[in-house]
Amino acid sequence: MLANMSCSLIEHKRINTTVAKAKALRQFIEPLLTKSKLDNTHNRRLVFSKIKDKYAVNELFREIAPKIADRPGGYTRIIKLGNRLGDNADMALIELVDYNETYDLSKAGKKKSTRRGRSRRGSKKQAQNTQEATQSNDSSKADSETSENESTKNE
Repeated sequence: MLANMSCSLIEHKRINTTVAKAKALRQFIEPLLTKSKLDNTHNRRLVFSKIKDKYAVNELFREIAPKIADRPGGYTRIIKLGNRLGDNADMALIELVDYNETYDLSKAGKKKSTRRGRSRRGSKKQAQNTQEATQSNDSSKADSETSENESTKNE
């Protein structure tokens, strides 16, 4: 059972299971992940003797091992999800730590800014347009007043 769960974890990078199975899987797979850091024939055969899935062993040594090469341990994370509806068993999500984008620290530094209301540039342009419009209205009013004054003087 642990070998099959290990294959699923390697393939999908995270799986849902009970808390007890997740803790047992952690003890089973972490030594295999440690052995995968050094890619040689002996370590491949040791891992293959436990897992017995050629695809999973290849993915472990080619894709996962380079990502966890600098990590000194703690390759998996168990997140408790609550109880299952049918039998009320404690459920958990077990995942490989380096494959979770939610907790990625390189992306955490960037904050997404939200736009609220109008942009400042738009309001400046609108303010300039309204000022020009009021100035043109004022000048046209002044022109009309001067023309009225001139017409009254001529009479």
